Amino acid sequence: MSPKLAAEFLFLAALWGSSFLFMRQAALEFGPVATAGLRVAVAGAVLLPILVLSGHWRAFRAHAGRILFVGLINSGIPFGLFAYAVLSISTGLTAILNATVPLFGALVAWLWLGDRPGRWRAVGLALGFLGVALLSWNKASFTPGGTGWAVLACLGATILYAVAASYTKKYLMGIPPMATAAGSQFGATLGLLLPTLWTWPAQPASAGAWAAVGVAGVLCTALAYLLYFRLIEAAGPAKTLTVTFLIPVFAIGYGALLLGETITPWMVGCGIVILAGVALATGLIDPGRWRQTRPNPASLP
Repeated sequence: MSPKLAAEFLFLAALWGSSFLFMRQAALEFGPVATAGLRVAVAGAVLLPILVLSGHWRAFRAHAGRILFVGLINSGIPFGLFAYAVLSISTGLTAILNATVPLFGALVAWLWLGDRPGRWRAVGLALGFLGVALLSWNKASFTPGGTGWAVLACLGATILYAVAASYTKKYLMGIPPMATAAGSQFGATLGLLLPTLWTWPAQPASAGAWAAVGVAGVLCTALAYLLYFRLIEAAGPAKTLTVTFLIPVFAIGYGALLLGETITPWMVGCGIVILAGVALATGLIDPGRWRQTRPNPASLP
């Protein structure tokens, strides 16, 4: 990866890592549903002219139904669930749970598409889910004031991301990424329109809340999507997907510096276990292949 692409890669991780911070700031005044609705509406408004100018509007129209649906389950509902979660748990913990997306992605692809994981990938799935269990077990309190529902909301969002990934692979392959990226935001906006109006806050939101939701829509969604698909084209999907490893690092750092959130050794340790499981489950680390290609010491000079 060239230095320029590496810089874009880090910038993408920084953008997505900051999204939890901006969602929290907006959700405090708008509420989770309206925050998600505004975020996707802003992103859709930014991406619409780019979609038209890129010449992919016709491709979007030809597959509009499926693209709009995937937008609802890949952006609209998950954004709302994460906005709900960050009101109860730290943005760093939310980002670590978000890093389980590849784990659920591998599991859904196995159950739905028959993409059976090999031995080491199965070990990675088990290791990743063990990390989630260790991270969440003492937080899963569903009593008033507990954070159990917030943790479940995060995991629900990651499952939806995983379903959307397999749905895209099954029904949207071959469609220009720009059409899918922009069209998905239109679908999320339409799906959340009535819930957003229904839950609109009675009190006017502050300029800070509007700024937070605007940044989340323009930078953390619209610009991030453009960077993401550019990196996939330039560096390939395997390398681009490793951005998952860096998002929690940025999110935890932002939360500690700007919100005064506590970083505990237990959180860091469980996060490492989860990311190790992700690396194995997605094939980014393959001990079997490493063992096969490792040189024989007896053959060395």
